[in-house]
Amino acid sequence: QVQLVESGGGLVQPGGSLRLSCAGSGIIFSIYTMAWYRQAPGKQRELVAAITRGGSTNYADSVKGRFTISRDNAKSTMHLQMASLKPEDTAVYYCNAPQINLWGQGTQVTVSS
Repeated sequence: QVQLVESGGGLVQPGGSLRLSCAGSGIIFSIYTMAWYRQAPGKQRELVAAITRGGSTNYADSVKGRFTISRDNAKSTMHLQMASLKPEDTAVYYCNAPQINLWGQGTQVTVSS
């Protein structure tokens, strides 16, 4: 079955950390650029970070220096390490393979005291 499955979301206090994971199946994970998007209530979905098959990365300005994207092609997984979380990081976070328009179901991240 072709799918992306996210995990690792939850409730965290401001300043805290979370690590999101995305597991791919049914695709040759290693050949694709992978990305994390997020969508907050009432807002458009936005790109958070992306990583090419070679490991080059780019980040939204709002998360630079706080979030780190990585991938393990041998395990067909991608991660988003989030630190110094802010309430404005609250959103549903989605894993995406843009070249094949494949999306995960999303995982909720809530930053609140």
